[in-house]
Amino acid sequence: MSSSPDLLSYPYTSQRMPVLADNVVSTSQPLASAAGLQMFHRGGNAVDAALATAIALTVVEPCMNGIGGDAFAIIWDGKELHGLNASGRASRHWTSERFAGLDSMAPRGWGSVTVPGTVSAWKAVSDKFGTMPFETLFEPALRYARDGFIVSPTVHRQWQAQVADMSAQPGYKEAFAPQGRAPLPGERFVCPGQADTLETIARTGGEAFYRGDLAKAIADHARNTGGLIDEQDLAAHKLDWVTPVRMAYRDIELVEIGPSGQGIGALMALGMLDSLDLSRVPVDSAQMLHLQIEAMKLAFADMYAYVADPDHMLTVTKEHLLDRGYLARRAQAIDWNEARYPGPGTPHQGGTVYMTAADSKGMMVSFIQSNFKGFGSGVVVPNTGIALHNRGWGFSTQAGHPNQVAPNKRPFHTIIPGFLMRDGKPLMSFGLMGGSMQAQGHVQVACRIADFGQNPQAASDAPRWRVKDDNRGVAVEWNMPEATVAGLRERGHDITVAPRFDTEFGCAQMAMRLDGGGYVAASDHRKDGIALGY
Repeated sequence: MSSSPDLLSYPYTSQRMPVLADNVVSTSQPLASAAGLQMFHRGGNAVDAALATAIALTVVEPCMNGIGGDAFAIIWDGKELHGLNASGRASRHWTSERFAGLDSMAPRGWGSVTVPGTVSAWKAVSDKFGTMPFETLFEPALRYARDGFIVSPTVHRQWQAQVADMSAQPGYKEAFAPQGRAPLPGERFVCPGQADTLETIARTGGEAFYRGDLAKAIADHARNTGGLIDEQDLAAHKLDWVTPVRMAYRDIELVEIGPSGQGIGALMALGMLDSLDLSRVPVDSAQMLHLQIEAMKLAFADMYAYVADPDHMLTVTKEHLLDRGYLARRAQAIDWNEARYPGPGTPHQGGTVYMTAADSKGMMVSFIQSNFKGFGSGVVVPNTGIALHNRGWGFSTQAGHPNQVAPNKRPFHTIIPGFLMRDGKPLMSFGLMGGSMQAQGHVQVACRIADFGQNPQAASDAPRWRVKDDNRGVAVEWNMPEATVAGLRERGHDITVAPRFDTEFGCAQMAMRLDGGGYVAASDHRKDGIALGY
């Protein structure tokens, strides 16, 4: 099979065509894409473009990510893949006993805030692979923060949907809803505190965030409003360069960051599907979706039972979960004609933003950062524009669970950058934001490319399904074919058809290498974003 996609086939309702160029950047917000393009114009590489984009996104899409979030990356440097886990850990004060008796972790407020890792990711990636001065990468974001930016429609919708829930949290309303509402589409929003913070991070190489004035501001706000995180917790933050984990599927290989993230769930589902040969069933049929959904439910059942900070996965490891023999046995539990509701197997007896950039020299960057549920915890440090994430919500309070909350431990994480390889060569950097939708989206995109040869824009445009958090119900997009929906219901699936503009099906950005050089870049029509080329 040729590694170049079919660029003449666009079978789904969409307003977009892909971008073809030697250097590309694709994000969920046009002003952020423009920031990346500026770095290409100034001679920067794909990492410079991706980082300028990521920094700008904290300003122009604050309802989905921020300075106080976490980040992960997969980078092809022209010769090999590098993985980065820059997620933060729990405060040393977060003992299991402190949360004993709770059914779950708090979804908002200080009880959900772990140490943010995004700033450390920006600096580490820039130092290792960038070519431009770190401070230069902040220039577009600083303009958007100081002079303001004009709010786009989807950003407004996502922002406004959170205002009522977030306004009670300390510092939120003053920073992000000063008029008691989100800025309207077409309205200019200015956040001078955010500009001052980004300028300080740029000038100090991120040191101020973990060991300087910004760290003190975060810790002081915690002390004054009921939080436990302090200067020592922030100074102890450490990111990790990691070896990505992989799963071969037909003629491609899906690459993910391993636990504590959910990327392993996508690998497990593909490992099960590899023995079922989806290419022999019609594309977009009920049979195709049924098999994918059933594999995903099995993967989720295992993932929620076993995946945690890898230092705490002692009985069941990632190697056990990715074992081909185990996945083949799990696949045998899939009935071709009936939905089932699985529990975990026994593998061993004993609001996010995503961006991608790629350049003419072959470097490809898959980068994702997030505050988790929209603005995250809702806690905003006064006069800084730092909205702190709520990744602590990902911990379990169940005694003995590998993901049980504990000091200095990473919680189970949802954000995952993706990458596809073919014949040992890079094929596509991609990602699909949206909580538990991410692993499911990676599976759907990988299958469309490997089984049906779709190009990135078509694979993005196709209507999606989503297994709900109860691992039983299934939501499908408004434009899913009626015959497919009926066929899923006949097989016993509890199907909900979502309304148009529902934001729970993720937003993809992709950059695929072409055989003759250059890339085809796609941006998801479900948000305001755009792919740009140079």
